[in-house]
Amino acid sequence: MHIVGLTGGIGSGKTTVANLFAKQGIVLVDADIIAREVVEPDSEGLSAIIARHGHDILLQDSSLDRRKLRELVFNHPSEREWLNALLHPLIRQEMLKQLKQATSPYVILVVPLLFENGLDSLVNQTVLVDIPSALQITRTSQRDDVGEAQVQSIINSQMSREDKLARADYVIDNQGDLVQLEHQVMQLHKQFLEQAKLSPDND
Repeated sequence: MHIVGLTGGIGSGKTTVANLFAKQGIVLVDADIIAREVVEPDSEGLSAIIARHGHDILLQDSSLDRRKLRELVFNHPSEREWLNALLHPLIRQEMLKQLKQATSPYVILVVPLLFENGLDSLVNQTVLVDIPSALQITRTSQRDDVGEAQVQSIINSQMSREDKLARADYVIDNQGDLVQLEHQVMQLHKQFLEQAKLSPDND
């Protein structure tokens, strides 16, 4: 299977770009969606979290209280390490399963921390959705109704824009309007279709 890794910092428009590829019939495997699925009620992930933190970590409907868990791991680095050690293998396993099941000519693996978590090793090519940091801050604070300082701290915790630009095979510039964005996606879509045909996996 020809796999394209799609990434971008917070507020870059990564989801919009992913959905434009999906409109062309391309299967998306989304790490954020999988991360939620592996801690759904009755899942192996949630059972392990309950065993460690008790039922207080749940909401009334028996689903995970994400806010409480976030606060817990934020204040205790050892708990964050434990949680990552639990969830990362589960997420990776489900990703690989979904990639294998994909039936489109190529598949898009959508991962916010593609380079940071070394998941670019799973893909044939990487695409970075890029905008300047100032625009990231403006868009995210408007979208999520959060303070600019909070957005800046998230950006600071991720790989620098310069490093991501240096590592990406392709860059989509999302400073313009939707028409410009669609044009860039269609150009890449055509390229990836051609490359998928030439891929040894498809011989």
